[in-house]
Amino acid sequence: MGNITSSASLERPEIQIKPDFNKAAELGVTVQALADVIRVATSGDFSNVMPKLNLPQRQIPIRVRLDESFRQSIDDIAQLRVPGRTGSVSLATVADIQINGGPQQVDRLDRMRNVTFEIELGKRLLGEVSNEVKALPSMQSLPPSVKLIESGDAQRMTELFGSFGAAMMIGVLCIYVVLVLLFHDFLQPVTILGALPLSLGGAFLALLATGSSFSMPSVIGLLMLMGVVTKNSILLVEYTIMGRNERGLNRLDAILDGCHKRARPIIMTTLAMGAGMLPIALGYGADPSFRAPMAITVIGGLITSTLLSLVIIPVLYTYVDDLNQFLKRVFKVKPRSKQVFAR
Repeated sequence: MGNITSSASLERPEIQIKPDFNKAAELGVTVQALADVIRVATSGDFSNVMPKLNLPQRQIPIRVRLDESFRQSIDDIAQLRVPGRTGSVSLATVADIQINGGPQQVDRLDRMRNVTFEIELGKRLLGEVSNEVKALPSMQSLPPSVKLIESGDAQRMTELFGSFGAAMMIGVLCIYVVLVLLFHDFLQPVTILGALPLSLGGAFLALLATGSSFSMPSVIGLLMLMGVVTKNSILLVEYTIMGRNERGLNRLDAILDGCHKRARPIIMTTLAMGAGMLPIALGYGADPSFRAPMAITVIGGLITSTLLSLVIIPVLYTYVDDLNQFLKRVFKVKPRSKQVFAR
């Protein structure tokens, strides 16, 4: 990893005033009164409560504060008078005043002070680095007032994992609806969707073989894989249905003919997709830590789905077709009769 930056690394000198709450309570000095005196003396009061100098065309706020030379002297600031229960007391009596370094800019998240660490991962994976950071001894013993909040890519990865199941279900449902409209059937799309589990196994095996973690790029690769794998099954099932309906082949001959004639386009698609993803999987190009797991997921899923779909999808097609014929007999659905027009 490299170029680790923190939003709290840039500091500037500042005068820090820390109230002594025991002495302030004895003298009846409130923190609000102490803060008002310091604010008015150093930077002036808020603009909405300042008196205004009325001019013909505008109003100018009247700001009263200490001279700059006094504002840079600790001894002069220590002599500021703060109202108490028995009269005014000096600021040095109820507070500790010293010069220290402070943050150049105060960032807040949900009304709490926030320090952001930005890290260039290089070839490391986001999930792997995040787990190593959480395992550090300093992160295991954080004070009660300090907590770790993920942001940026880490936050998006957590949100994506949280909605991963819903995204997959919505994707499968959308594909199923499109296939129902394409085939005018509610059962045959199940055959096509049967290729999706075949691709998932290959994707996870490829990640395991290459030592890659299941991260946000891998999830994106799975979503990409769903479309490609479904397209290969559509080629096979559609040609089988065309052989039965248009050429009058029986089911076995239509399946064998479809596998024989559609195997070449399916394999060509897999080779083209795999060859295009191979340079990214090897780490060439920009941001290999993000793109490489996505390419590895796609290549592994394509290989297993291509090899298994030519065997399992035809078998699944026969079971779905048997179920379809059984339902037609149960509900006594008559097949559509072909009309022949003769002159």
